[in-house]
Amino acid sequence: MFSMAAICCLTSCENNQRNGALYLDESAPIDSRVEDILDRLTLEEKVALCHAQSKFSSPGVQRLGVPELWMNDGPFGVRSEVLYNSWTKADTNNDSCTAFPALTVLASSWDTQLAAKYGQALSEEANYREKDVQLAPGINIFRTPLNGRNFEYMGEDPFLVSKMAVPYIRAIQDNGVAVCVKHFALNNQEYLRDTINVEVSDRALREIYLPAFRAAVQEGGAWSVMGSYNRFRGQHCTHHEYLINDILKGEWGFDGVLISDWSATKNAYEAAMNGLDLEMGTLKPYNDYYMADSLLYLVRSGKVPESVVNDKARRILKLNLRTAMNRNRPWGSFNSREHTDLARSIAEQGIVLLKNDGSLLPVDTDKYRKIAVIGENAVRTHASNGGAAALKPRYEITPLEGIRARFGNESEISFARGYSAYNYSLEDGTVLPSQYDNKKLADEAVELASESDMVIFVGGLNHNWHQDSEGYDRDSYGLPYGQPELVERIMEVNENVVLVLVSGTAVDLRFSDAVPAIVQAWYCGSESGNAIASVLAGDVNPSGKLPISFYAELEDCGAHAFGPETYPGVDKNVTYTEGIYVGYRWLEKKNVKPLYAFGHGLSYTEFEYGAPSVNKKTAGRNDVVKVSFDLTNTGKMDGAEVSQVYVSQVNPSVDRPVKELKGFAKTFLKSGETASVEISLPVGEWAFWDEASDGWKLEPGEYVISVGAASDDIKHTLNVTVK
Repeated sequence: MFSMAAICCLTSCENNQRNGALYLDESAPIDSRVEDILDRLTLEEKVALCHAQSKFSSPGVQRLGVPELWMNDGPFGVRSEVLYNSWTKADTNNDSCTAFPALTVLASSWDTQLAAKYGQALSEEANYREKDVQLAPGINIFRTPLNGRNFEYMGEDPFLVSKMAVPYIRAIQDNGVAVCVKHFALNNQEYLRDTINVEVSDRALREIYLPAFRAAVQEGGAWSVMGSYNRFRGQHCTHHEYLINDILKGEWGFDGVLISDWSATKNAYEAAMNGLDLEMGTLKPYNDYYMADSLLYLVRSGKVPESVVNDKARRILKLNLRTAMNRNRPWGSFNSREHTDLARSIAEQGIVLLKNDGSLLPVDTDKYRKIAVIGENAVRTHASNGGAAALKPRYEITPLEGIRARFGNESEISFARGYSAYNYSLEDGTVLPSQYDNKKLADEAVELASESDMVIFVGGLNHNWHQDSEGYDRDSYGLPYGQPELVERIMEVNENVVLVLVSGTAVDLRFSDAVPAIVQAWYCGSESGNAIASVLAGDVNPSGKLPISFYAELEDCGAHAFGPETYPGVDKNVTYTEGIYVGYRWLEKKNVKPLYAFGHGLSYTEFEYGAPSVNKKTAGRNDVVKVSFDLTNTGKMDGAEVSQVYVSQVNPSVDRPVKELKGFAKTFLKSGETASVEISLPVGEWAFWDEASDGWKLEPGEYVISVGAASDDIKHTLNVTVK
């Protein structure tokens, strides 16, 4: 935080040069205060603002009392401290944070108010730790379930991602902490992420991969954006003329700072001229950075105008005034009960009940007296791994701990590991064998299952390399460590099996046809085990809905339908041949049935949708169509339902998706209660990107509005005419 000593120093320095420093007058417009500081800086000081001074900080201007900026990794919490000039953990005892659920969990809640609470709590922890820039949220689109970093993102649909990201962003920045929205843009795979070149149509770029970034900037008011490692049409995205100068800063009017991902900068001249403002990295000395002495040389030699550096310094100073120099920032709070309670609530609302045949869930402890918990993920913690998202949580409740705490007084809880994960050597990527005998573990698990009334199998993925982790994509779509075979063996001796999946993305579940109940539990942070147990017990009625499609097989995904050219790429080039048809859009275009559809999620109660109506049968581009319908909880339990509205164009002039999500609402209802639900649909958002005119085009004609509980569970449709 900006201390009073620094303020006094600044005041003293300034009074020696000019009376009445505008940037200390908080009543003055922020742009005026920025210009006041900028006028006092030397060229060397301006350039110094544009590059790192440590692993997670950039310099201020000590002569004028302008403080440094401190950044923090972790979209799910405030990362542990590292040493000033290395990745080595500082090993301090005051940086154990609250681990909030992964952003995939938040997206699965489909609850925008919950997103705002998430951002509020995260900013409080960042303020307590005196962090100025939170390197979050990640809003790249799930193009393939093999992307190792999917768990950091919010799903496959740009509309859903946009609506969940904006309140998260606003809440963080309301407390004087900047977001850094990442990774701009087209960072949809980790394989060869530093060198892969993406070829994608303008239409797919605009309709699928950029809308969430546009919303983050224009609706969320994001103060900084992080460039991605990959290339697009041959140019690195961290200093990309079209993406940054033309679209981000030009078309969208972004007034914040474009920050490089760590060591993503590749060329000094391109970085200077193509919109990069602040270069961060992993190597030292820092004066060797492209945006350091090289930038200074380019300006002094006349190859780069000083006005370009002024623009960068201006943006960085503005970020500083919004954060480090903002004396209205609250002190924050850290690891509070309110934060851990919120982490649990987010997890409970984001867990998705995929399948529940029969009466297995919620667990009836009068019927199931002996419960076997099987699977390594029952005892494995996850929040401290995964790459940049890794945290140092104060605690993390495992699923076994949560299940024992909830059911232990009513049932006998036994545990068998069942399988054991291999690990990767951090030095050379070689596989390190497990310390356990997996055959023996499996045999013990099957024997325990045969002696039990019910089995809760907690499996899925983890943050090992080549799974849900930064830097590498998954090796395959299937579950690792022999889990499918083990589940099949368990089913032979006990049919009462609940499969709990801990993962950040979809997995191959074709082996699970006979499994009566499946729960998608994601990575749920500090309160993971307690949240899972609450859902299994029925203390919380599951209301999560999938923000992604679960493909029956990998080849059903558009990114994998054309061969290696579309994934993982050939000769360091990957072509998005599927275009705008990502996720459910591709499945519906090809009439392929998913295993579990986008928007799918079951409940312990039932909901009935009344016939919808609209406020306008005929509407213009600037109108808002409001869809209204009654929603009734006809079951025996209180619960929440996510109602989804999709829009389709009848007889478009270009190929368009069968339908696209354009609205949703989450409604909590007591058993037997009815509520009127109204969802607003701005007609202008029904447009498509017209490559011929290089702009958005809304065609007149008939449009179908579909109201449903999932993309494959449409309850009612009606038509609206666009003038």
